[in-house]
Amino acid sequence: MGMSVGGDNEDGALMSEINTTPLVDVMLVLLIIFLITVPVVIQTVPVELPKVANIVTITKPENVPLSVDANCDIFWGMSKLDSTEQLREKGATYLLDEVEKQKAAGAKIELPEVHIRGDASTEYRCIGGAIFAMQRAGYQKIGFISNPPPGTVPTR
Repeated sequence: MGMSVGGDNEDGALMSEINTTPLVDVMLVLLIIFLITVPVVIQTVPVELPKVANIVTITKPENVPLSVDANCDIFWGMSKLDSTEQLREKGATYLLDEVEKQKAAGAKIELPEVHIRGDASTEYRCIGGAIFAMQRAGYQKIGFISNPPPGTVPTR
């Protein structure tokens, strides 16, 4: 470090040079502090996100297609049902008939699935009511049918 006591100009003029050495020293110290503390402050939690794949649904003839529209109307195929109680009764009857058919054929009993299509503007309580009614009827597999985002290719 050097200090300038006088200059070339001896007539008492002001010195216009700035000593930047202390400023550079402070900046280097701050840089080192930030380089050390930033990795300590940033904490990351390892999260494994699910892989998304569109799987083509194989629709068996014995599966139950349900649709719920924005007005909470429930449709079994193309026929409209009046209430969730009627849905439960029809579902239980259909399930018993399918089990009897499979027993008579001597095949391994595979319970049919319920595939629900819900309108985008349908309230959850409407779809939830259909799910609950089908669970009470005895169905164990209930799935949702949706449209894949545009531009995606279905994979298997």
